[in-house]
Amino acid sequence: MSGIDNLPPLREVIATHGLAAKKSLGQNFLLDLNLTAKIARLAGDVKTADVLEVGPGPGGLTRGLLAEGARRVLAIEKDPRCLPALAEISAAYPDRLEVIGGDALEVDPLAHLTPPIKIAANLPYNVGTELLVRWLTPPQWPPFWDTLTLMFQREVALRITATPGSKAYGRLALLAQWRSDPRIVLELPPEAFSPPPKVNSAVVHLTALPAPRYPADPATLNRVVSTAFNQRRKMLRSALKSLHPDIEDILQSAGIKPTERAEQVGLEAFCALARALDAAG
Repeated sequence: MSGIDNLPPLREVIATHGLAAKKSLGQNFLLDLNLTAKIARLAGDVKTADVLEVGPGPGGLTRGLLAEGARRVLAIEKDPRCLPALAEISAAYPDRLEVIGGDALEVDPLAHLTPPIKIAANLPYNVGTELLVRWLTPPQWPPFWDTLTLMFQREVALRITATPGSKAYGRLALLAQWRSDPRIVLELPPEAFSPPPKVNSAVVHLTALPAPRYPADPATLNRVVSTAFNQRRKMLRSALKSLHPDIEDILQSAGIKPTERAEQVGLEAFCALARALDAAG
């Protein structure tokens, strides 16, 4: 029996249900229940929250969240092989775990959740960034979630928390830091997983801000940032010339030197540029 509940160890669960990780699904299972319990604790106080988990696999983090007292967990799992193992967890925690078989990119979880809502997941590598961007760009802000506690490849985690001037700094950092407070809270080596990935992993905890850090129209800001970093080696006066014929004047009115490159410009300045572009019409 495991140390956090009366269910079998994860290696036994995987063997019983034939859950060899599939590369096509981006699966790397975290088997140490002490580690999954630690990640569950990093999600904060879950006792008064519903928790959305994407890609639970054999249920290591699921068990950690439930053992930490999560009010309810909604787990979305694409791999049908994992559903019997998750059903065993559901039976051990009556009325506290709901499992939906399906693709998290296509399932609307809101009908199944009651605020406050936290999201905690060892995200499949192949959809992690896309899901994060979706959660950071809802039609309305504040979003439906209070916090995100997400496992990524370490390289992606560094891109989320990057600062101007670093190679990792780009659209993802600006998107995350405009509307949330992201920080790396745990790093894990490849051998913590089965099968071991080729890279290190890291858990990022993001707390939603009640309002964006600086005022800007989301669509304009996204267009400016995407255009700037698509040609990050170019000076901004060249990289952004497609946005407005008077882009040099607009850059200067926003307090940005036209000769700077995207990776030198901070979030506040990008927001000022988005406002200046909207004002220029």
